[in-house]
Amino acid sequence: MSNTKSPSAEVTAFHGTRHAHGRCVGRALGRADALCRQRGARLTRMRRRVLELIWDSHKAVKAYDLLDRLSESEKSVRPPTVYRALDFLMAHGLVHRVDSLNAFVGCSGSDEQHNAQFLICQECGEVSELNGAVIGQAVAQQAARAGFKVRRQMIELHGECPTCAAI
Repeated sequence: MSNTKSPSAEVTAFHGTRHAHGRCVGRALGRADALCRQRGARLTRMRRRVLELIWDSHKAVKAYDLLDRLSESEKSVRPPTVYRALDFLMAHGLVHRVDSLNAFVGCSGSDEQHNAQFLICQECGEVSELNGAVIGQAVAQQAARAGFKVRRQMIELHGECPTCAAI
């Protein structure tokens, strides 16, 4: 029996060198615009800018780093402004909070509320979201068997991305 996996059997979670990041950010902002229009929610200039800064890389971004970056181009941005924008973006499923890093990443999942799992590279800091509904369901079922009612589910796996693991 061979240990070699076929390419179709592998999950592509991390972005390689051929990743068109501009298109990735454009899709995320377009999705946010459409979702907010559909829901009658206002994606204000500040909320959009915070989302854009979060999607600037595939690494988790701390709120105060967002504040610093916003302060470069906006005058007198205060922490409550950033936190209100983050609350709005999380409420609409556009970003996730990565608890272990106390930071935020763009949601690459569906427009539905979902339980995401995160692969977090401890070397380069890249974070990749998996949309494993089966994993979320299995965890919820185990919790229910224990009599536990899940209010929010966050699964974070720390390790090395394929690029860092190859070094």
